[in-house]
Amino acid sequence: MSRRTAKIAGALAGVVTVATTATLVVIGSAPVASAATTTFTPVADTYVDNAATGTNYGTSGQLGVDNSSVKRTFLRFNVSGVTGTVTGAKLRIHTDNVAGAQSPNGGTYRLMSNTTWSETGVTWNNQPAIDGATLGSLGAVSQNTWYEINVLSQISGNGTFSIGVTSSSSDGADFDSRESGSTTAPQLVITTGTTTTTTPPTTTTTQPPSGDPVLVGAGDIATSGSADSATANLLDSIPGTVFTLGDNVYPDGTAAQFTQYYEPTWGRHKARTRPAPGNHDYHTSGASGYYNYFGANAGPSGRGYYSYDLGNWHIVSLNSEISMSAGSAQEQWLRTDLAASSKPCTLAYWHKPRFTSSSNHAPNPATGPLVQALYDYDAEVIATGHNHQYERFAPMNPSGALDNTNGIRHFVAGMGGAGFYGFGTILPNSQVRNSNTNGVLKFTLHANSYDWQFVPVAGQTFTDSGTTACH
Repeated sequence: MSRRTAKIAGALAGVVTVATTATLVVIGSAPVASAATTTFTPVADTYVDNAATGTNYGTSGQLGVDNSSVKRTFLRFNVSGVTGTVTGAKLRIHTDNVAGAQSPNGGTYRLMSNTTWSETGVTWNNQPAIDGATLGSLGAVSQNTWYEINVLSQISGNGTFSIGVTSSSSDGADFDSRESGSTTAPQLVITTGTTTTTTPPTTTTTQPPSGDPVLVGAGDIATSGSADSATANLLDSIPGTVFTLGDNVYPDGTAAQFTQYYEPTWGRHKARTRPAPGNHDYHTSGASGYYNYFGANAGPSGRGYYSYDLGNWHIVSLNSEISMSAGSAQEQWLRTDLAASSKPCTLAYWHKPRFTSSSNHAPNPATGPLVQALYDYDAEVIATGHNHQYERFAPMNPSGALDNTNGIRHFVAGMGGAGFYGFGTILPNSQVRNSNTNGVLKFTLHANSYDWQFVPVAGQTFTDSGTTACH
């Protein structure tokens, strides 16, 4: 039986306030601290080889480090325009996608005093000295993979920095140079924590009452790019429970990809994360990389659906990668779980959207039985990912018709870090769309209502926010 019959008739039902121009939730026009990330690529990079002492490799798409023959790599970055206190600095380097690029030793990375060497002039015979402080080292490296070294101890502001790389292994590693293209070129990622944004004077949003829980997250997250770092930086300054909407790491959800891509970014919030799996997580058999990485936070082992409570809210994480049909184990569990809940408000999330206007992945009717169960038990919100964009719908019934009395508001929030998708045919009741801004979706869960807010990454301006009462 539906909980709808047990609720106070008309208690704020259908009351909707939308403020699509709000930025961060603040009091008045007070500044709010946030993190800003800037990514620099090398202005020069090359390597030298003692098997070819007079040869210059400055135009090569590859950077070698080895101990037989001896190869040494040189990188130079110009860091400029950084303001405020630097709170993070990491060197990111990508192994080449060729046989033999892997190595048991990814090299030792050191600063260099010489910052004027010539990319097209350096050879083994005239190479600059690798004579500065040690930044770090890499152990075993695999082919076609990103690796990171924390360099904050030595790089903490503007300047020109040369880095030399050596290896003690006779089985050397090969990395992509800046000539390989922007998607795999080395990166120096600088994060500052003192950038502020100010709410325009016309904004009327106010700070939520103390103690109201926050649920924040996105889907389609960790890749070999840097957008996942930018969205992870947002989480650094937003307290509460983190949710994920599937496709947590690309391209295949392997244990190694969780280690290399997810762990250095969203992984630092793992202890407070309640995830959902996506189709890319299941590229690894049984999504074993996903379940092993998140452990108990992903619910009962291997099942992929579970629930928990936050304040006055019942939260349900579901699995769109297994059967969702009426009568399936998941659908029956969902109905039993909802019937047992005593919370007046409900929010659910999973990966594949029932409603979406994307030109990439179409609406998924297979999720319909889950939507129907949630509607029958008066749920307020469904959040999904799969399409790499943001879209907000008006409250709807399971058929997609407008229903301001008992409808569920659907969000597609696949802007966690993966490359963007476009929009195609716009569905009825689609209210807000964006396909060029990474960010996170933040819910503030009040006793009988909720606020939503799209929080953009540093340097972006798109926002969306509003308030809706529980049924």
